[in-house]
Amino acid sequence: VQLQASGGGLVQAGGSLMLSCAVSGLTVRSNVMAWFRQAPGKDREFVARIRWREGDTYYADSVKGRFIISRNSARSTVYLQMSGLKPEDTAHYYCATGPVRANTPELFEVWGQGTQVTVSS
Repeated sequence: VQLQASGGGLVQAGGSLMLSCAVSGLTVRSNVMAWFRQAPGKDREFVARIRWREGDTYYADSVKGRFIISRNSARSTVYLQMSGLKPEDTAHYYCATGPVRANTPELFEVWGQGTQVTVSS
């Protein structure tokens, strides 16, 4: 399984970005897809997750109402639509996949290389 994240960049506070995570080699659609982020000097933090088959979602409180996770099965891609961005959203964003609904990075088995999001004030 390979995950390829893209879509990061520099945006002003209040702006929007859409991250994409292209999935290849994942043949079992029972997995959970998630986005995490890590800012310099901080631990990796859960952002959002979605079950690939059922489509149900879950968000960290810090992004609820501002971020939306979705998936396109035909394109084997997971998205993270981010709006109302704040400087504290600045981090390297990673997509990951695993077999369970969890918020803990250790329970996700495969990770992409990530994409940088920088929000200026």
